[in-house]
Amino acid sequence: MELSKAHDFMVSAMNSRATRQKLISGNLSNVDTPFYKARDIAFEKALSNEAKKVFSNENGNDLELANTNGKHLGGTGETPKTPTIFIRDGHGTRNDGNNVDLDVETTEMSKNSVMFKALVSGLRKESNIFRSVVSASEKLN
Repeated sequence: MELSKAHDFMVSAMNSRATRQKLISGNLSNVDTPFYKARDIAFEKALSNEAKKVFSNENGNDLELANTNGKHLGGTGETPKTPTIFIRDGHGTRNDGNNVDLDVETTEMSKNSVMFKALVSGLRKESNIFRSVVSASEKLN
């Protein structure tokens, strides 16, 4: 059940963050593998594109609330998209051909974890809002 466009956006962002966490974990586990190249996803670019798509109407303007029935909110019906994985460049390659930098990977993992927790917090707050609305409407009856 889709609750809102913001909900869809946060779920999509969480899925991308989980994918990024797996990639970073893979990079860390291959820190000593000869010729291994660090992998990542262009998360910020993908997130920006998704935000533009989710939060704009046909004219590319503001977010609009759309519903199919006075009592129901409609979902988009779209399937989740897999982010594009790329080989991370810009870091020095060691003599064994491996370009995994332990400091970079642990820093990126920490940043990714903080952002994931922020998304979880946002979804929790949204859930509490809906719970409050349902509770208040029950009291009216």
